[in-house]
Amino acid sequence: MIENRPAGKFEPTILNRKTPIPSDIEIAQDAELKPITQVARGIGILPDEIELYGQNMAKVRLKILKRLENVPNGKYVDVTAITPTPLGEGKTTTTVGLSQALGAYLDKRVITCIRQPSQGPTFGIKGGAAGGGYSQVIPMEDLNLHLTGDIHAVTAANNLLASAIDTRIFHENTQSDEALFRRLYPVEESDVRKIMPSTWKRLDKLGINKKDLNQLTLEERRKLVRLDIDPTTITWKRCMDTNDRFLREITIGKADTEKGMEQKTGFYITAASEIMAVLALTTDLADMRTRLGRMVIGLSKSGEAITAEDLGAGGALTALMLNAIKPTLMQTLEGTPVFVHAGPFANIAHGNSSILADKIGLKLADYVVTESGFGSDMGMEKFFDIKCRYSGLKPDVVVMVATVRALKMHGGGPTVTAGKPLDEVYSHENLDLLDKGMVNLLHHIKSAKKFGIPVIVAVNRFSTDSPAELEMVRHAAIEEGGAEDAVICRNFELGGEGAVDLAEAVVKAAEKPSTFKYLYPLDIPIKQKIEIIAKEIYGADGVDYSPLVEERIEEYTKLGYGNLPICMAKTHLSLSHDPSLKGEPKGFRIPVHDIQASVGAGFVYPLLGEMAVMPGLPTRPAFMDIEIDDTDKIIGLM
Repeated sequence: MIENRPAGKFEPTILNRKTPIPSDIEIAQDAELKPITQVARGIGILPDEIELYGQNMAKVRLKILKRLENVPNGKYVDVTAITPTPLGEGKTTTTVGLSQALGAYLDKRVITCIRQPSQGPTFGIKGGAAGGGYSQVIPMEDLNLHLTGDIHAVTAANNLLASAIDTRIFHENTQSDEALFRRLYPVEESDVRKIMPSTWKRLDKLGINKKDLNQLTLEERRKLVRLDIDPTTITWKRCMDTNDRFLREITIGKADTEKGMEQKTGFYITAASEIMAVLALTTDLADMRTRLGRMVIGLSKSGEAITAEDLGAGGALTALMLNAIKPTLMQTLEGTPVFVHAGPFANIAHGNSSILADKIGLKLADYVVTESGFGSDMGMEKFFDIKCRYSGLKPDVVVMVATVRALKMHGGGPTVTAGKPLDEVYSHENLDLLDKGMVNLLHHIKSAKKFGIPVIVAVNRFSTDSPAELEMVRHAAIEEGGAEDAVICRNFELGGEGAVDLAEAVVKAAEKPSTFKYLYPLDIPIKQKIEIIAKEIYGADGVDYSPLVEERIEEYTKLGYGNLPICMAKTHLSLSHDPSLKGEPKGFRIPVHDIQASVGAGFVYPLLGEMAVMPGLPTRPAFMDIEIDDTDKIIGLM
């Protein structure tokens, strides 16, 4: 244990394992839950540093970072994966199982940091994201539904800004300069105390230094009240946390009171909102206020960037996010503590939980185990090049989750489709198919090692995997891929006990000296950064840009966004941009169809294909299985 850790004694919860293994929700509802105050006390959190949400969850106040600022950080572990099947390969299950093994079996102080699941996938086809089997975060119903309301706060803030944009356009089109000035800035006296902070920011941006708004010239008043937003450049949309394909494109302004101001817009799912990305990447409340204020919603008719601050909305957005900035404390089935915080998508956004949760966890624990969305080409690369860049934190170990099933698919196995039965090739030994698909695992190991971090492969074992298949994966990972170790994991069926070998391998690898490095520097051109990622991580031969992208890259560079990191938006089902290309594709070029800037969050994201920022529901959505029984228990939640 690292010296100077805050006092606290962890007491593991004993699993009540059953055979055959019940459903995830049955396991979760049968589990023994510690009072969350006991979980907090066990990791050294003081009573006045939490805000209770019932007996089983609590928000952690950010003031804890001040108390612990001189405590050294623990070890930082990122769990990623190979290119997954549409079913997923058990990455969250492995993340939770590793933490349970570290805490309950190796007597290490550990905190798990994961994203909050979106209700879109929960009610759609994927189901929840609490882990599975005997490696889950509980209570799983709360985790997968409302939790402590953070996603709703993001939704409210996002939609307030959308309303502010349309409202400003409406009033600028229907009122004179003087009427706008008097309504926006009703200061009748020379009293600077009545000038709101957002007004000072706007005056400063315009270079107007007068303290008395009544002394402004007519031209200065006009500049202050006229944003002149070009409706064709607005990129900000509304959002909601439900899959609804019919809201992807909508027309607004059709009422008689808004005649002549119709606009086409749409919705994205809340996880794709820039405000969610801001929440994940912010480092404190002041930083969040700054990031929310500098979010760009579009351009003026003269080509200037229009921000949330220009609309006077930065303060209100921060007020709506005031509680959401605090991580939520939960627990695993074996009682180890979990921070759940933020939930940005791993394609449009960076797909990682919050910097704040990790920072608090690293002060409290010997090991923080976090998880990056999708494969290493997606969430892990963004974890290193975006999240770690803003946090200043250096990871110690990468855990690469692989399955025999996914590797057989990459070897040319039949298509894997969510909601449909698996072909029998995935449940019978086939060493030839497995060997052909091994290139995908080796590519991901190679990618992770480019960042200077030791790699441990976690082979998530299914009951249909043969000993020969499992050994083939282990041997290839170590002998051909150069992984530090490759471990068979059985934590789905055994909990932490089934991940003890993985935990021991992680502890050993974490003691190696860190040589962490970013993939690219920030001060090179946008195109060069894109091409480095495409070639070094995806294995592409090069990048092709549409004329629109060429124009926008030039525009973003002029606007000062050229030094931002890159957040590539692409499919998670292939190393390439094409989901049909499995294994380790060769001889392809990456097409960039569009590019957007999330200036508040702090990245530029090229789109490498059609990205569904508002997913649709399948023919038989998961919500059809969810019900309440006669004891008021939720049943059917995956």
